[in-house]
Amino acid sequence: EVEGRPKLISSSWGCGLDGPVLLYWAFPFSQTSHLLLSPAQTCIIVFIGLLFTRFWFISVLYATWWYLDRDKPWKGGRRVEVLRRSVVWKYMKDYFPISLVKTAELDPSRNYLAAIHPHGVLAAGVFVNMCTESTGFSELFPGIRPHLMMLNLWFRAPFFRDYLMCGGLVTSDKECAAHILNRKGGGNLLGIIIGGAQEALNARPGAYKLLLRNRKGFVRLALMHGVPLVPVFSFGENELFDQVENLPGSWLRWIQNRLQKIMGISLPLFHGRGIFQYSFGLLPYRRPITTVVGKPIEVQQRPHPSQEEVDQLHQRYIDELCSLFEAHKLKYNVPADQHLEFC
Repeated sequence: EVEGRPKLISSSWGCGLDGPVLLYWAFPFSQTSHLLLSPAQTCIIVFIGLLFTRFWFISVLYATWWYLDRDKPWKGGRRVEVLRRSVVWKYMKDYFPISLVKTAELDPSRNYLAAIHPHGVLAAGVFVNMCTESTGFSELFPGIRPHLMMLNLWFRAPFFRDYLMCGGLVTSDKECAAHILNRKGGGNLLGIIIGGAQEALNARPGAYKLLLRNRKGFVRLALMHGVPLVPVFSFGENELFDQVENLPGSWLRWIQNRLQKIMGISLPLFHGRGIFQYSFGLLPYRRPITTVVGKPIEVQQRPHPSQEEVDQLHQRYIDELCSLFEAHKLKYNVPADQHLEFC
């Protein structure tokens, strides 16, 4: 069945691997891991700790490398195909399962900006589809190299920054976007999760409210660089976790919004299932995620777009996103009377 099963996936070695694999992925990118000892924080502690041991030279050598390589996350990162194709991501894909659907061709001689929805709690669907090859991205879109933007703070952790870049993750700022979207020869797709961390506060089963109404920066980027906009929607992304009720105006949402403004990350109080039981835990529920990549929206370059041009393209994008959602929702168990909401 989809939501549960009597035992963990068994590998050819005879041990259950899907639970540990999900912890391996989910904990580093969990918004709440900042309050605990996340892998990023562990890397910082190891880096500093080594300086007080006989292996101090490892941190010194890495610090030298870090300094020389400091701009790499802002210059398109450094993908490592061996790690993108690691078998560990196959177990993660099969856990939910996760799939990727193409509705139109992407010309490998051009660059694209993909606007992705929804964020969900952990953005599992887009991570698996764009940062690994477990769903066959390069086979579906030959000649296209995907990049996914991520909060800059993750790239400040020694060692961990290199791990992130291996999958194609890059910093979320204009400098990085310009570098990728202006690459000669084309073949680059820059993914931006439009709702960002704030949208994670709305992520719960049955929710289709997107933080998009006043998010227009990605539209301005597309106009400035003259790249097509590609709408992307992950059906099932919001089904992975339950979340403590935090309606707008409630004391909990007020605290979460304040923390998001101060720290740059949101702190959704979510829960899913455990490794050996299904009633409570931090693992996501086993519910299918299907990421549908829509048809590119042609954009004429405007180095200095007016607000009117931005608003027109933004409205056109919303219309295309709604059309994509309506065309596919019944295939993925979304009620016929359910439509996208924007805030």
